[in-house]
Amino acid sequence: MSSRADQLSNRQARWLAIGAQGLGSPRREGAPPPRAKKLGRLLDQIGTIQLDAVNVLARTQLLVPYSRVGPYDPADLLGLTGPGGPWFEYWGHAASLLPTAMYPLFRTRMEKWRADLVDSPTSQERRRAWRQAHTGYLAAVLDEVRERGALTAGQLSDPRRRTGVWWERQSDGRRALEFLFADGELAAWRSPSFERVYDLTERVIPPSVLELPAPDHEASQRELLVLAAGHLGVGTVADLADYYWVHPVAAKQRIAELVEAGRLVPASVEGWKQPGYLLPGARPRRPRRLHATLLSPFDSLIWRRERTERLFGFHYRIEIYVPQPRRAYGYYVLPLLLGDELVARFDLKADRQAGTLRVVGAFLEPGVAPATVVEAAHTEIQGLSRWLGLGRLTVGSRGDLARPLRAIGAARRAE
Repeated sequence: MSSRADQLSNRQARWLAIGAQGLGSPRREGAPPPRAKKLGRLLDQIGTIQLDAVNVLARTQLLVPYSRVGPYDPADLLGLTGPGGPWFEYWGHAASLLPTAMYPLFRTRMEKWRADLVDSPTSQERRRAWRQAHTGYLAAVLDEVRERGALTAGQLSDPRRRTGVWWERQSDGRRALEFLFADGELAAWRSPSFERVYDLTERVIPPSVLELPAPDHEASQRELLVLAAGHLGVGTVADLADYYWVHPVAAKQRIAELVEAGRLVPASVEGWKQPGYLLPGARPRRPRRLHATLLSPFDSLIWRRERTERLFGFHYRIEIYVPQPRRAYGYYVLPLLLGDELVARFDLKADRQAGTLRVVGAFLEPGVAPATVVEAAHTEIQGLSRWLGLGRLTVGSRGDLARPLRAIGAARRAE
């Protein structure tokens, strides 16, 4: 195994990735639940947590911290956002939670939203047309928030409800609030029911942050790419660009500038067609976590599917929008990390009415022996079930790991 900084084995690249994502150290079993301060340190380490509404098991923003720190109080996570909080929500990697200290890095992105210079030309034209047609209404919504204070879309005095499909399904009120949020005029956080609550930015983001100078567009891109390299451990141009959604063409130029400045180091990675980039001084370390770890489908370790396949040899696609008869693995499938490998995947469902965590499917990766996985997998699934407040665990029949998983469960109940 090479130890040169400019040449990495694939395994070393995995170690860098796992360590950078806070998944290399063991969770402290039996320790008191981590409080908000530790959750804050976690976000500083991984940089952003994607938000998602799918709640068949638990929303991804709850699962990502659990994977890293174990059982915690979700109320502590919720309390980190909102007026004056250390986290804010914006379009970082999709809808994301981000450290409030990063707010200045997204000001130029807000400027692009205000100019409707985002997404495809078709989307840009549609946004411009809607904004022009609703200029007065946008101003009225902003004035209402200014006068009334924090509110949700449903609390607008004139939400102008609409019917339709996809984007057209939203009310004009929600669209107006989303425009103002993307523009940076409003900031937002989530209620316990996951509804966005909007208020004036100056009433949400601390003045000490708003007063910081905002880097220009290219400088912001450079900073986001350096941060991405730290969060990923090592990544190609496309990998680093994806983390905070920097355009790949711009990312290529910015990364060349960062290499020239000595802020990023290129490296050849075994099996990669493109060079990887990492922070100076970054060194791979074998993960010390011995227990298994379930990963949300939207976990930042596996966001970019091509990178996941490159690093782990793990082909992964989310099948939520695939018709049930055509799904290979299931609706909400979580990969299982054990050591430095992704060894299995599980289709999980929280049946809250029955107080049961249902393992709908359990699948081994090719070449992985059941005996090397099943006990660690059962322990991890059972721990997740307890954290979710589900008293029972059932295992269905789908998948080559289902029978061994049922057997280990029966043996443990008999002890």
